[in-house]
Amino acid sequence: MGKKVGIEVSIAAAEAVGLCDVDVVAAYPITPQTHVVEHLSELVADGHLDAEFVPVESEHSAMSVCCGSSAAGARTFTATAAQGLALMSEIVYIASTMRLPIVMFLSNRALSAPLSIWNDHSDTMMVRDSGWIQVFCENGQEVYDAIFHAFRVAEDPRVSLPVMINVDGFNLTHVIEPIEFWTKEMVKEYLPPFKPLNTLHPNKVVSMGAFGMPEIYTEQKYAHDHVLLKSREVLLEAWDEMAKLTGRKYSPVETYKADDAEILVFGMGSICETASIAVDKLREQGKSVGLASLRLWRPLPKDELKSILGKAKEVVVLDRSLAPGAANAPVTSEMRALMYHEAQRPKIHCMIAGLGGRDVTPQDVVNMVEQAIVEKDDDYHFYGVRG
Repeated sequence: MGKKVGIEVSIAAAEAVGLCDVDVVAAYPITPQTHVVEHLSELVADGHLDAEFVPVESEHSAMSVCCGSSAAGARTFTATAAQGLALMSEIVYIASTMRLPIVMFLSNRALSAPLSIWNDHSDTMMVRDSGWIQVFCENGQEVYDAIFHAFRVAEDPRVSLPVMINVDGFNLTHVIEPIEFWTKEMVKEYLPPFKPLNTLHPNKVVSMGAFGMPEIYTEQKYAHDHVLLKSREVLLEAWDEMAKLTGRKYSPVETYKADDAEILVFGMGSICETASIAVDKLREQGKSVGLASLRLWRPLPKDELKSILGKAKEVVVLDRSLAPGAANAPVTSEMRALMYHEAQRPKIHCMIAGLGGRDVTPQDVVNMVEQAIVEKDDDYHFYGVRG
């Protein structure tokens, strides 16, 4: 195992990308993603990373370059946030449909307007159905490890799909945490050389992303969905291999004091560590409360979620995004739909909190649980609305 150092999470992520020996990095700077690609540009400029760093004119161009480089057989990385992802989104859908194994660091940030540079999950929910594998991280070590896992899974010939690593902007990207680094030997053992399924080459002309007539479009979408669902096997396999290598075991859904809990707090990202403190406080008050943290957003780990949520009487979802005018916020909608036909179906509460970077403290989570326990309706609730 490598050394353990206190380091900014974004810098650690860039160091992990460097250890993966990427060939191409294409990115446009946007807060709070910038430190990742800035450090990668330094690694390239200083000769520590033999890669092509492409400083493009926009995020749309960044993902376009990534598609071209990945299609040509290059190990490819990018990063963005919020409005950058919005501008990039046209090509985000193309990357997954063409089955290009790009890895993207998404520094989660609220979408404008009003303008906000702070964290919530509205950007990633915008591309929820883009066909990418999508994971969420709670802390810096998870972010660092997720880089290696993402390349391992994306480039596996059974998968060949892009992977999006969701990292809460500022709340996680800009904090300094102790992180246990990998050695080059560990990376070499874990991550095989990239061998793409298909490549563009002037001597062997192929078409990628060709026109899809109605006669084949549905079948293509079916095939895309099928391979995304099947990627679960490779995701689990790669996490198991990582556990053998590092001693850190990751799962699609993590739980804390959930086995005997009548009430579950449910969330994604760094808010889950905050929620774990709230769970301890509620336990001290004699309340049977636990925590379920969703790491794998796509493909959704349906069986694990049904098993975990089905044991509880009530689930309090901490939704960090909004679907204006809809019946529920995005994550709550997914959980309610998932559990609808289950014999053991908990009451699922929707608490919208932490939008635009508003702080959520352990006491806030305690308050949300207590509010949910006494509520009579199934509506969503904006927690802490002022005035």
